[in-house]
Amino acid sequence: MLTHQASPKEVQALPMTHPENFPVASILCPPHLRPAIAAIYAFARAADDIADEGDLSSEERLRLLKAFREDLLAPTLVSSDRANIFLPLHQVIAQYGLPVGLLDNLLKAFEQDVQASAQGTQYPNMEALLGYCQLSANPVGRLMLHLYGINDAQALLRSDAICSALQLINFWQDLSEDIPRGRFYLPIDKGHKEVAVLVEELCEHAYQLMMQGAHLVHQVPGRAGWELRLVVQGGLRILEKVRSLGPEVLNKRPRLRAWDFPMMLWRALCMRPRQWENQQP
Repeated sequence: MLTHQASPKEVQALPMTHPENFPVASILCPPHLRPAIAAIYAFARAADDIADEGDLSSEERLRLLKAFREDLLAPTLVSSDRANIFLPLHQVIAQYGLPVGLLDNLLKAFEQDVQASAQGTQYPNMEALLGYCQLSANPVGRLMLHLYGINDAQALLRSDAICSALQLINFWQDLSEDIPRGRFYLPIDKGHKEVAVLVEELCEHAYQLMMQGAHLVHQVPGRAGWELRLVVQGGLRILEKVRSLGPEVLNKRPRLRAWDFPMMLWRALCMRPRQWENQQP
């Protein structure tokens, strides 16, 4: 049984192993929530690494993800080699009453990724892909709202729309990398379309989904609301780049560059409630 209590500095120092397009525990995040967000991020990132990185077999990846679930569900039996991730996480779970089921859903998504890669599984339609987003993306938004003390049904639906849109944008951004390694997120029922038409249709769908949730930026108070504005605008900017590439997105991954951030900031500043009043979920 491990009983060490991680300090806030230890939690904030948890490894951020991947560059992100969207802010993670940034300077705009409420300072008192940064340790909690960092702990959640470290858990998700480490599990994602198990699912994606290295040369492990699918069986070994699934075994390690199962061990992650055991450490998540049994806080008094955390393995010592994962204590740097799970001890801070369990402190955050206890402090804020985080729904453990949302964290477990993330593990289910990573397991689904491993199995899909091993079997070359494809998603039959957009509904199935959005079902995956319910496990892989939507829990993150709901965990953040939980930390912010926002739990009304409309806010949760808007959060789901934003998170699903971000996940889809990430898929379309990563087509050139995912397809070669056996990850197929393009819905089968759209495979008959010309690539240019398909990319445009997928981008438009993600855009409309983002619009359904965008009013949430006016429900999240203070600095957290400004953080969310940049998250939304970062996703939309990447989507513009995907749209601009068209069929070439199959060969090239669009990225945010330094000169994109002033544009994102200006657009975040200009977001007004009236923009979204006709786009309610």
